[in-house]
Amino acid sequence: MTPFPESDLPIAITMLLLFGAILTIAAGLVRRSFAWPVVLLTLLVVLGDAIAMLLAIVRGGPLRHTLGGWAAPIGIEYVVDALGAFVVVVIAAVSVAVTVYARAAVRAENPDQEVAFLGMMLTLLLGLTGMVLTGDLFNLYVFYEISSLAGYALLAIGDRKAPVAAFRYLILGTTGASFYLLGIGFLYVLTGSLNMADVARLLPTLHNNPALPVAIALVVAGVGLKTALFPLHGWQPDAYTYASSTTTAIIAPIMTKVSAFVLLRLLFFVFGVDLVTRLLPTGSILAWLSAAGIVVTSGMAIAQRDVKRMLAYSSVAQVGYVGLGIGLANPWALTGAVLHILNHATMKCCLFLVAGSVALHARRRTVAEYAGLGRMMPWTFASFTLAAVAMVGLPPTNGFFSKWYLLLGTIRSGSWPLVAVVGASSLLTAVYFFRLLESIYTAPATAKPEAPAGDPEAAMLVPTIALGVAVLVLGLCNSWFVTQVLQPALPAAVRLPGS
Repeated sequence: MTPFPESDLPIAITMLLLFGAILTIAAGLVRRSFAWPVVLLTLLVVLGDAIAMLLAIVRGGPLRHTLGGWAAPIGIEYVVDALGAFVVVVIAAVSVAVTVYARAAVRAENPDQEVAFLGMMLTLLLGLTGMVLTGDLFNLYVFYEISSLAGYALLAIGDRKAPVAAFRYLILGTTGASFYLLGIGFLYVLTGSLNMADVARLLPTLHNNPALPVAIALVVAGVGLKTALFPLHGWQPDAYTYASSTTTAIIAPIMTKVSAFVLLRLLFFVFGVDLVTRLLPTGSILAWLSAAGIVVTSGMAIAQRDVKRMLAYSSVAQVGYVGLGIGLANPWALTGAVLHILNHATMKCCLFLVAGSVALHARRRTVAEYAGLGRMMPWTFASFTLAAVAMVGLPPTNGFFSKWYLLLGTIRSGSWPLVAVVGASSLLTAVYFFRLLESIYTAPATAKPEAPAGDPEAAMLVPTIALGVAVLVLGLCNSWFVTQVLQPALPAAVRLPGS
């Protein structure tokens, strides 16, 4: 039981993150070591509230909270279904793991910026959770900008190339935000409303209006750039490669996945299934661009020698799976896309935590330098192996189930080139991960006197192992998620038969 009505849980989560960010900076000004406990406590409370919110929704249906006493559609409304609540749980859980890891990692990499990093991390999470919870198109833009501004600051914390990569993202991110704002401006002119449910109710009467395709194209381009959908991904590889280890570990698994969830929500819950699949070619364009991105960026990942850069290109390819599933818009493909949003968050966070641990503890960054580390850091690379196997899509890891649904979706669509892309992409993923695993476990280690042997300290090791275990647990529990959370939350037209 919560000490306030269940309908207040969504706003409680955003307020906790807002005040937590302010309190973190204030505590850090008093003493730097005070900031980290504030962040961890804030995120633990947020995780508890998110779990309570999910259970309340599974038990009693979606939650709605109106801000300021102004009823929707005039006022701003928070609307959360089971799927949105589960995304918030994933955000909070991954953030707790990264925060535990950050205590040692940030102090090793950027000790003078620890307080700023922690405050900006909570600000980033505020923006991302707000994007999931809000039911208002303009309020979504506000949270979009909050998360982006915090993301620019976090990505600039890294080596000497990080500020340049962050500046490039700032330019492209601002362009994407402008596209989205122009798009909702068109929608407001067309409908006179910014409330998502109200816009969804009014749009069927406007399907013949020539301004509607322009509005949808602008919104999809704006959110697609933040999602790093191909070919709007240009900012991502450099940003992930040169940012600090902890920055990449929090942004890579969460930010693009939340944006993908928002894209799915806008296309299917606001614009409507008929509009994006039958009346306009939105879904087809998205599917084919995503398929091209999967192939191109998987090839780029194979060509990389820096492990973080390889994982960055891998992230673009994996987002392509999500775009492919959304674009095909049949029940199997869409189920796979949503599963992959959530599964990839755990897989990629684990992989980037390992890359950060190896860079900080063993002083190694390249594929060649990873040789023999499986024997030197056994628990670290046991977790890495689980996450890598999940990325390839082998059972019983969570990655297998999302790719299985996507494969079924491509088969059901009758598009055999897309079936070939999904199959070939798993082989390409296997090439760059198994090449790395072979070096890790079979090649002789390269001596580095300054690098201590053994796994890193517990603060960095425990979150990594927890995420590796989560890859298995989410795979074994995927049936519960699909039947109890995902299918009831989807529009009836894109639910699996029998749901």
